Amino acid sequence: MSIEVSRRNVLIGGGVAAGTALFGSTAHANVPARGGIPDVDVHVVVIDGMRPDELRADLTPILTGLAAGGIHYPDATAITIAETLPNHTAMMTGVLPARSGVPANSVYDPAIDKTRDLDRASDLKTSTVLDRVRTELGLTTAGVLSKRYLHGLFGDRASVVWDPQPLVPGTAHAPDNFTIDALVQIVGANSPRLTFTNLGDVDRVGHLDLTGPSIRIARTAALQNTDNQVRRFVDFLHGTGRWNRSILIVLADHSMDWSEPARLIGLDQPLNADPLLSGKIRISQNGGADLIYFVGQDGERAEAVERIRRIASGVPGVESTHLPSEFTLGGNAGDVVAFCAPGWRFSDPTPLSNPIPGNHGHFVTLPIPFFLSGGHPALDGGRSVSTQARTIDVAPTVAALFGLGAPVGGWDGVARTAGVALNL
Repeated sequence: MSIEVSRRNVLIGGGVAAGTALFGSTAHANVPARGGIPDVDVHVVVIDGMRPDELRADLTPILTGLAAGGIHYPDATAITIAETLPNHTAMMTGVLPARSGVPANSVYDPAIDKTRDLDRASDLKTSTVLDRVRTELGLTTAGVLSKRYLHGLFGDRASVVWDPQPLVPGTAHAPDNFTIDALVQIVGANSPRLTFTNLGDVDRVGHLDLTGPSIRIARTAALQNTDNQVRRFVDFLHGTGRWNRSILIVLADHSMDWSEPARLIGLDQPLNADPLLSGKIRISQNGGADLIYFVGQDGERAEAVERIRRIASGVPGVESTHLPSEFTLGGNAGDVVAFCAPGWRFSDPTPLSNPIPGNHGHFVTLPIPFFLSGGHPALDGGRSVSTQARTIDVAPTVAALFGLGAPVGGWDGVARTAGVALNL
């Protein structure tokens, strides 16, 4: 059951009901990949919202051990904007938002004159490795996505798709325990060659942790539980003899920053106070980033953009403003993108619009953990690679492991296969 509530406007409340719902094809086509590693199973596991400084033995021992025994990219980042939807899209498409159509979680939709989440399958404008591995190589793929809007965006691109249940009221995500239950069940029943899993607890709890600027009590508990859920999946792979054919790509989609209650930024009022801009501004709030749209006459746009940037740059807490083209965000990202400074958050149109202390989207939330691990003999682990990896590199890495070619137009990301012996 979908809960139509904005994640930024409510706090967690209520309990959850037990149960999972699985649907989709159970067919397994045991077709060897063309090149790459013929007998590999690839599991992409996203620890949503995890910071790289949270990958440490006293907090996340399982993840830290996997990173140490694998191929670790300590200088890894999300793509801008550091939000969930664009970075999961980057992972599975390997292309930038101007090509995928997903520049942020939320955009202004002129067809309805409102902002909305990009949570429809039709919002994703290009292919993914989930559907290409399935259709071009004939291999079973699976999507196990804990967040309702991720489930909606990726639709039925995978062979097997989990409908996330139960959903936590107010966050529209399934807890990690249930997500790993679903992943284990799907892998056990269908033996997919590629899985894509989102574990949402660290992000959802992090948004709501009022102690975030200091000791992060709830966040710590969530990290420890998620680490334990990853252990459950690794134990399952060992116990079923799958570990030695598995490569895990583990990363986050963005990290997290916390602000104190008074560090709110509102751009709606100062922008609409300008005579040229008044009534002609729409803002799509994305926590640490505001996408600003001018809806007046095209002949006024150049002057409007200049005024938007000048006014927004003078508001306390705004770190910088940019044209969407600077990050290849595409046309639906608006006319100006504003980013907040560390320790601040946007709250538009009113101070009550974003009450949560934990936010991301701005530059300080770009760094992420990123590593390859697993028991496959092609993986020569125990190394750290200084090259900067990005979320957009996941799809070309997956494709290289399976011997799958680039999509039409090529990759915008890079295959991160240092330490991996291809063509075994």
